[in-house]
Amino acid sequence: MIKVKQGGDFVGYIESSEELMSQIANMDRDNSVFQFSIPGKGKFTLVLQEEDEPSIKADVENNPQLKQMIEESKSEYKMRKGMSTAELLDSLSAKDFE
Repeated sequence: MIKVKQGGDFVGYIESSEELMSQIANMDRDNSVFQFSIPGKGKFTLVLQEEDEPSIKADVENNPQLKQMIEESKSEYKMRKGMSTAELLDSLSAKDFE
């Protein structure tokens, strides 16, 4: 069973990967942060970043610290120190929702 938080407060449980994907699919500008924890996996915070113009490229060009953070994130992902949302979902099994 996955515990769900909203605004830091516990709001309920998700009992399947389909429910998790539904929560992610329903994220929008007003509902842009989704926090949950999976026993044995850890705590997660998903933040929706809408694809509005201008792209993040302009922000990266104007902020050296942001550029460094993104480069570090890419490097850590390549070294398998992180995982994509798809990899997270693939790592879940029915046992995680018991």
